[in-house]
Amino acid sequence: MENCSKICKLHKLGEECGVFGIYGSDEAANIAYYGLHALQHRGQEGCGIVSASQQGGLRYVKGPGLVNNVINEENLARLDGTIAVGQVLYTTAGGGGVENIQPIVFRHGTGDFAISYNGNLVNAGRLRKYLEDKGSLFLTTSDCEIIANLIKKDAAQAHRDRIHSIIEALNMMEGAFAFLIMTENRIYACRDKYGLKPLSLGRLKDGAWVVASETCAFEVIGADFVRDVEPGEIVTIDHHGLRTNHFSAYKHYKMCSMEYIYFARPDSDIDGCNVHAFRKESGKLLYKESPVEADIVIGVPDSSLSAAIGYAEASGIPYEMGLVKSKYVARTFIQPSQAMREKGVRMKLSAVRSIVGGKRVVMVDDSIVRGTTSKRIVRLLKEAGATEVHVRIGSPAMHHPCYYGVDTSTYEELISARLNVEQVREYIGADSLAFLSTESLMKSGGRSEMCMACFDGNYPTDLYQTDEEKSLYKRYQIKVK
Repeated sequence: MENCSKICKLHKLGEECGVFGIYGSDEAANIAYYGLHALQHRGQEGCGIVSASQQGGLRYVKGPGLVNNVINEENLARLDGTIAVGQVLYTTAGGGGVENIQPIVFRHGTGDFAISYNGNLVNAGRLRKYLEDKGSLFLTTSDCEIIANLIKKDAAQAHRDRIHSIIEALNMMEGAFAFLIMTENRIYACRDKYGLKPLSLGRLKDGAWVVASETCAFEVIGADFVRDVEPGEIVTIDHHGLRTNHFSAYKHYKMCSMEYIYFARPDSDIDGCNVHAFRKESGKLLYKESPVEADIVIGVPDSSLSAAIGYAEASGIPYEMGLVKSKYVARTFIQPSQAMREKGVRMKLSAVRSIVGGKRVVMVDDSIVRGTTSKRIVRLLKEAGATEVHVRIGSPAMHHPCYYGVDTSTYEELISARLNVEQVREYIGADSLAFLSTESLMKSGGRSEMCMACFDGNYPTDLYQTDEEKSLYKRYQIKVK
């Protein structure tokens, strides 16, 4: 639809990625390599590592593809030094291209620096115009360049302490972000004032500091979790140790609910809440809200297994492995085109005929976005002999786009923004369909705050850069029938 396309053009999405940094280890780049491996689920389109060389300057290795395809023993050996940052990249609408692969290194007379970024600036268009009017030139579509230019926007700041420039830049940014800035002698870890993106601090046994999008990266490298970076906080890591500044007095823990529902690994703890425990509890609450008579409960690998276990425990219905995922195929939701998603579904899952054949099946999934994946899985189960397939979703129906880095940029592509529950059920071919309520989603993690804008439309930030955008947004909202 033309109206949705116009809205999409007004709001280019950023990335849902994973960042990792380490300070104070002779094996910094090697440890960053393993940290990025642990975060591979957050992005599969590109990756990179930058290190501060002992010979001076910043050296990097990056490229399109998975961590073990881009970074090898030979190019990793060139990344010496005790400081390194890295990123795994997942690009959303408008964010592709080799030039956007991070970390991005910026050369400047006052000292080179690199940025590794996760999130999306909702006022990126306004900031880009402001900087262009001041003479800035842009080579990429990444928010990283906006951040770098904000930090170095005035020649008068040449002899200013960088932390003051970072604070000033952060106060001009609106949106969801968690990112690392690395110089030759320190790392700055920054998190948005709404707490929409996760970022955690850890420490190795030798005293080296590490920072990562998820705590699962700490387990892989043998680091102990210390604490989360707070909303609105800048943590500086250098030879002085850990220092902290707060760029905003406004602080809220409105963590993106999709981190708990889908993106994060189940062994990660985010803002004090374990992801597996959150999903399992959501499955239990889902049964209480939407029980059904069935023979077995199955989950859609991998992010839905915890919720399926919770549903089975609460219902007393046996939990079974009715779907098997090929470990060699990437997650379909985070691939860039619809054609690739559909091919991915055909390749990645198969139904276990001897388990589901002749059975009434409860299929628990984490979410329904476009509906194509759910439709294919229901068909797989029925082709394998399931007599009934009852779909239960461990999150509310998505009625609104996300502008904070999740690849749902228009109302048009969200099936629940266009169809009611019965119409969605009919489209996917299920015998019944039920979503978790927003109240139970909040209750799952015992949380008082969480961003659920994609479900309820209550965005924590101002989305509109101009009056024209605000008018278009209100005019072209698609209402559920």
